[in-house]
Amino acid sequence: MNHMPLLPALILSLGFAQPAAASSERAVPRTRSVAEVRATLASMPHGNVQRGKQLNQGLMCASCHGDDGVAPTQNWTSLAGQRATYSYKSLLDYQRGGRHENPRATLMQVAVKGMSRQDMADVAAYYASLPAKAAPAPRLDAAAHARAERLARRGDPTRLLTPCASCHGAAGQGGLNETPALAGQSVGSFVRTMRDYRTGRRITDANQGMRQFAERLTMQEIDELAAYYARMGKN
Repeated sequence: MNHMPLLPALILSLGFAQPAAASSERAVPRTRSVAEVRATLASMPHGNVQRGKQLNQGLMCASCHGDDGVAPTQNWTSLAGQRATYSYKSLLDYQRGGRHENPRATLMQVAVKGMSRQDMADVAAYYASLPAKAAPAPRLDAAAHARAERLARRGDPTRLLTPCASCHGAAGQGGLNETPALAGQSVGSFVRTMRDYRTGRRITDANQGMRQFAERLTMQEIDELAAYYARMGKN
């Protein structure tokens, strides 16, 4: 189902909502340390999947991210199968004003303005309960697939590139703490995210680890990794 016509209503309805449960934290647009991230996640409420499903519709998250967590277009991130800790941290980053890398981030800041931490945990739990689905992606030839798999599984010691799998899992399922799942992510969203990290527009990774990684990749390698991970979801 395509919910895109609902976006103007989303902006208007959430832009002025001020529920009592909304966070009062001030915007802190800066890189956070590993210790700060861990402290944030340690205080994350237990998420309720069924309530998260209701919020996905009621707060119109589905307008961009899909009824089943699969974004209807590559303009938005697919969240099906995403780790709850990552989704929760991302929502907090938007609410605190720490994410402003592109117009989508601006819209998300409006969308989360009235969410409580419990709301965020519930929505995150709902997305984590869904299976990641394979996303449309260019078919890699044998050489390109081998290059992407080598970076994903072995990295490149000559450029001090650790394997993607060391943080994001061998199957792209995500790792400890806030490390996100990559399996089934759309090519457009993956490439956009890596560009934002490498240019410094996105600064919410602990100690800028992702920026250091992305800066050492070529755009061809980013495109190949995007296609490699997109196909990892379930068909």
